[in-house]
Amino acid sequence: MTEARTGPERAGVLLLAHGAPERLEDLESYLSFVRNGRPPSPRILEEVRHRYAAIGGSSPLLRWTRAQAEAVERLLGIPVFFGMRNWHPFIRETVERVREAGLERIAAVCLAPQFSELSVGLYIRRTGEAMREAGVTAEISWARSFHDEPLLIEAFAERLRPVARAVLPVLFTAHSLPEQALANGDPYDREARATAAAVAAGAGLTGFYFAYQSQGMTNDRWLGPTVESCLDRYAAEGVREVVVDPIGFVCDHVEVLYDIDILFREYAAARGISLRRPESLNDSPTFTAALAAVVKRCL
Repeated sequence: MTEARTGPERAGVLLLAHGAPERLEDLESYLSFVRNGRPPSPRILEEVRHRYAAIGGSSPLLRWTRAQAEAVERLLGIPVFFGMRNWHPFIRETVERVREAGLERIAAVCLAPQFSELSVGLYIRRTGEAMREAGVTAEISWARSFHDEPLLIEAFAERLRPVARAVLPVLFTAHSLPEQALANGDPYDREARATAAAVAAGAGLTGFYFAYQSQGMTNDRWLGPTVESCLDRYAAEGVREVVVDPIGFVCDHVEVLYDIDILFREYAAARGISLRRPESLNDSPTFTAALAAVVKRCL
């Protein structure tokens, strides 16, 4: 870990992500964390096991999050830690490492560009609890949202341009949330659509569409429109090629590799539509620069 300093104070970065298991054997434990300690039903466990098996039995989320953290550390020259909300390394485990490093100031960035109390807000609360339990007294500054960070927009546009140059429509997506999440003025829907519009402009698109993906397996009403309903409309209009671009995600994981690359692609093919997707941000140097810019503002 680098020993560089920023000004007179010891500064560092904390990146946070959802977490995902790297083995099928860990799925049941992982899902219990996602469900706040409640074990998953056999139906949900079997469905999620099927999805992970279809992408090779392992999520690359941890690998990409580690790579993104290391890239930001190289660029900024200050320590960068990463923690997961629902799997190892858990936020509380990472906070222990932050305490041992003796940091005085921390820039905290959740690797979800658009803010919602149900997503980023939960990371903020979990991290605060972990810091109090660990006795961490460092000043922490949160990047609550970076949905309109210019370098983030450019990173998405760079990935999109080669795929969308001759193909319309482009359907931008973000992870759905229960509709009740927006009841008290939550900005998630507004920010997700703003990111999509900015990326469309950056990629030089004349038009675009927006939908929500990966609705949860609950009885709640989830944000729409769904990707499937959009594909149905495209088929009725005679559209034969579609690009789906998930601007709510910053790396490959099951919601990209299964939901888009397998589920939506098969759904589209059954309706005579060829579906393509830009490469995820993953190790994009422009995305690394975007995270560095967000961190600098925090510090």
